Amino acid sequence: MSAAFVAGEAAGRAVPVVAGVLGVGGVAVAALPSGVRMRAELRKRWRTWALSAPLFLGAFFLGRAGVFALAAGLGVVAVGEYARMAGLPRGDRAVLWAGAVAVPGLAWVAPDALDLRTAGGLLIAAALASLLSGDATHGFTHTSRTVFGLLWIPVSLSGLVLLGDTAVAVGVAVAFGDVGAWCGGTALGRTGFLSRPLSPLSPNKTWAGVVGAAAATAGALAAVGAFSPVLWAAVLVGCVLGDLLESMVKREAGVKDAGSWLPGFGGLLDRIDSLLVALLLTMVVTL
Repeated sequence: MSAAFVAGEAAGRAVPVVAGVLGVGGVAVAALPSGVRMRAELRKRWRTWALSAPLFLGAFFLGRAGVFALAAGLGVVAVGEYARMAGLPRGDRAVLWAGAVAVPGLAWVAPDALDLRTAGGLLIAAALASLLSGDATHGFTHTSRTVFGLLWIPVSLSGLVLLGDTAVAVGVAVAFGDVGAWCGGTALGRTGFLSRPLSPLSPNKTWAGVVGAAAATAGALAAVGAFSPVLWAAVLVGCVLGDLLESMVKREAGVKDAGSWLPGFGGLLDRIDSLLVALLLTMVVTL
């Protein structure tokens, strides 16, 4: 049985779970009184979820080629947002865009090639623009930020191709985890220990949100038949650290969001920051 077929089966199991939650969420959001402060924002987020869920799950029904297209498409948009925040020049942006397509492409056609040879190639590619231009002022900074961007985005997104059915479970669980973190923070994060922020990088992210994310990710993995303590831990840590990681990048860049085109979220990186780290950690513990 091929990995692509198994991934299609996993997506099939996930469809009724996601559709059911979207349906319940849609009714709840529609029923919110007009006086609720975040009513408009929550409706925007629900519409974005409703559009993105079929795109994500649909890619797995198309097999490995569809998942590659999903990973490359997400990567091209995400590295563009990252490069803008990191202040990278044109040459470094070109390296990131090329990596956004090439790394998931290798995962599709030659997964065994993703080893130390690929790591060395990415390092050289990241330094190439600064080396050729002789940038002695910002070359090291640009190279370091390009290396980080390659690891954070294209390498992480290659997990969509490499992980097969597990990638479906991770994607669904991260989405549920993001919602669970918001619900947990809202319901439990007003007073007491759980109201303490996780990090000064993101004061609104509290331990109550971690509790909510833990419950939601465990429930999502169980619902799609993929729960295991190791996978749950990887997804939960990815949900927590992914958001903080992007907050660190945005704070240094002096921006609130990675973009402004995605209703209810800002940019694509604001939507997939947790997914990136969760995929990377899942590859570490499962491959």
